[in-house]
Amino acid sequence: MSDILATVKFDSEGFMVDPNAWTPEIGKAIAAREGLELTDRHWVVINYARSEFKAKGQSPTLRAITKNTDVNTKEIYALFPGGPAKMAAKIAGLGKPTGCI
Repeated sequence: MSDILATVKFDSEGFMVDPNAWTPEIGKAIAAREGLELTDRHWVVINYARSEFKAKGQSPTLRAITKNTDVNTKEIYALFPGGPAKMAAKIAGLGKPTGCI
């Protein structure tokens, strides 16, 4: 699965350079690289992040994710440890969300 990542360009922080090159398979490979096994609940967040990016041209904030999906703050931290909005954006093939350190 990690062979698929060899064809993808990433920036110095591990975010995809071209969000339009993303596929679900790439998302799974990025998650595996980050030590995550994706569940249906992860995909709720990832699909929301992708649709927000298509609509607005940027990654959604943590607040937007929890406000506009049925994934609450506690759950999103469990799903995407170590910075949920940032990790979700990375797996979704998007740039670093505005406001993330």
